[in-house]
Amino acid sequence: MLTAQVKPISCLKSHAASIANDIAESGEPLLITQNGEARLVVMDVHA
Repeated sequence: MLTAQVKPISCLKSHAASIANDIAESGEPLLITQNGEARLVVMDVHA
């Protein structure tokens, strides 16, 4: 089961470096939405 934080794509655009650091530290995936719909998952390369 996928348990991920959910953020809009605008947040990814504005805070990409910070989000990358958070994902690397936590190992948890991040679900990105666009227009209210799930669009992609960002995850650490080691996962």
